[in-house]
Amino acid sequence: MMKRDSKPPTVLFGQVVIGPPGSGKTTYCLGMQEFLTKLGRKVAVVNLDPANDTLPYECMVNIAELVTLDDVMDSLKLGPNGGLIYCMEYMEANFDWLKEKLEKFKDHYFLFDCPGQVELYTHHSSVKNIFAQLVKWNFRLAAVHLVDSHYCADPAKFISVLCTSLSTMLHVELPHVNVLSKMDLIEQYGKLAFNLDFYTDVLDLSYLLEHLTSDPFFKKFKCLNEKLVELIEDYSLVSFVPLNVQDKESMVQVMKTIDKANGYCFGDMEQRSLEALMSAAVGADFHFSSTLAVQEKYLEPNVMTLKEEMMEL
Repeated sequence: MMKRDSKPPTVLFGQVVIGPPGSGKTTYCLGMQEFLTKLGRKVAVVNLDPANDTLPYECMVNIAELVTLDDVMDSLKLGPNGGLIYCMEYMEANFDWLKEKLEKFKDHYFLFDCPGQVELYTHHSSVKNIFAQLVKWNFRLAAVHLVDSHYCADPAKFISVLCTSLSTMLHVELPHVNVLSKMDLIEQYGKLAFNLDFYTDVLDLSYLLEHLTSDPFFKKFKCLNEKLVELIEDYSLVSFVPLNVQDKESMVQVMKTIDKANGYCFGDMEQRSLEALMSAAVGADFHFSSTLAVQEKYLEPNVMTLKEEMMEL
């Protein structure tokens, strides 16, 4: 008998955009959609947040057509957290609906705008199961975990962010990119104690402990914070990429990091589009080097301080 030639399954690439409420997930999806479209990619944004009723981007698939948080809260008398969990479980029970919607965009690059409830990515299994089902449908995904950069200005909050990011990475089980969002607003929350690389590369966290022990409230939790820092450093998984969605260079850095994580390789045409975009004059849509300026401001003096402290040790 003659064997029929079977076409290999189509590989689909994309990002699942996760993070706590207010971290800028929807804004990121809008900015990344516009940026990738200018490079020539066909982008489909999928809203998986049943609480998101204001979508600034062009949405190809919207979970609101299947279920909304308001309807669930009204009909089942649930609060917002319980309602979101129910919505995700309902989505998990209706994979056929999602598959039918996604099949219309087989030649697109996908951005999945996900809910902001942290527990969905650290404790509950529904979102994890949805991502696993997408992988079974031959999606090559990277989890883009957005964290508001203002947490860098508070050592205690930054340690909490590191623990949350680590827990999310272990629970979601996807190639993972942690992003410090809203870099253009970072100085509004106070001066950073260290240079920006200290936070993005998650360097020696003992310096953060020294800052914490200077606060009488956190001094009594010194042993607990030491153990948390040891846990983070032992796994050695957490690092961040800085992002300002209005900064071309920042967007390119994030895009390349994600492409490396999910295995997407762009061709010569997209490379030429990228070069043309980066060489264009500054316009209303994107700006140059604003994130770099923040990084340089916190570079030299603080690096010298770290070097001097290490010399003393």
